[in-house]
Amino acid sequence: MKGILLVNLGTPDSTSVKDVRKYLREFLMDKRVIDIFALGRWMLVNLIISPFRAPKSAKEYEKLFDDRGSPLKYYGASIAEKLQTRLGNEFKVALGMRYQSPSLVDALDQLKDCESIHVIPLFPQYASATTGSVHDKVMELVKTWQVIPELTFTSKFFEQELYLETIEGQAKKLMKEDKYDHFVFSYHGIPERQVIKSSVDNHCEFGKCCEEYGENNQYCYRAQCFESSRLIAERLEIKDDQYTITFQSRLGKTPWIRPYTDDVLKTLPAKGIKKVLAFSPAFVSDCLETTVEVGELFRDLFLDAGGEKWTLVPSLNEEDKWVECLAEIVIPT
Repeated sequence: MKGILLVNLGTPDSTSVKDVRKYLREFLMDKRVIDIFALGRWMLVNLIISPFRAPKSAKEYEKLFDDRGSPLKYYGASIAEKLQTRLGNEFKVALGMRYQSPSLVDALDQLKDCESIHVIPLFPQYASATTGSVHDKVMELVKTWQVIPELTFTSKFFEQELYLETIEGQAKKLMKEDKYDHFVFSYHGIPERQVIKSSVDNHCEFGKCCEEYGENNQYCYRAQCFESSRLIAERLEIKDDQYTITFQSRLGKTPWIRPYTDDVLKTLPAKGIKKVLAFSPAFVSDCLETTVEVGELFRDLFLDAGGEKWTLVPSLNEEDKWVECLAEIVIPT
């Protein structure tokens, strides 16, 4: 039997300040997320970020959670179940979260009897803080096993046809209902230093080379985001001057990759852009960064600046074509 391990970032177990603080501490103590020296990271997370951010974040999570709990968790469980049905009895599918529950330890334990394990982090674009962290943790856990099965890792899948087709289908439904002046592709940001660290042979010219995607920058997160946007825009027949690529969710005072979404959207109404269709192609499931940040916070900022309509393209969630995409990653056609 072949094991399939689906991994997403994670979510608090509830909207209580205690659970949100617990989640933030585990998440931000990851050396690939806040990549500074260990003592500095501990002091930053435990003395500054966690105590002050947890109460505020808990209120934001209250907007996201519903009767089923966290969308990241219940949509994850749904696609794992659908993928299991699609692949059949020759495969065993397990879902784990990099932080909190269901834990990677528990998910991997379900696959211990498998002859091989294919690890699929649910992040379309590679970044050290997301996909890299999942790979790192899986190897750390599996190395303690007496018998280590064959391991396969998927690093990125933003070029997969069915991934692109799912986004295309979601967007076209909205584009039939209304005409939009502009399109914004908003991706989760990372510190600039992490982009530079991923550079092959010091190829990075920071910002100057991202618009051309190729062998030298295939693991540059910013370049992957530019290429993702180009591929989606091409399918939707959106011209180059009709869309903008931005980055959200920055943390701290160090420079993060630009341009920042909240800064850009405030300038759009003055340019005559009143109706915007927003995409979040770095996220496959509804989460705080999509539903609350892009869908609500950015909408309010845009309307306050003079905009008339800000619409978010839904995440892939449990769309059947998205499940087919995962099946093709497992068994390429």
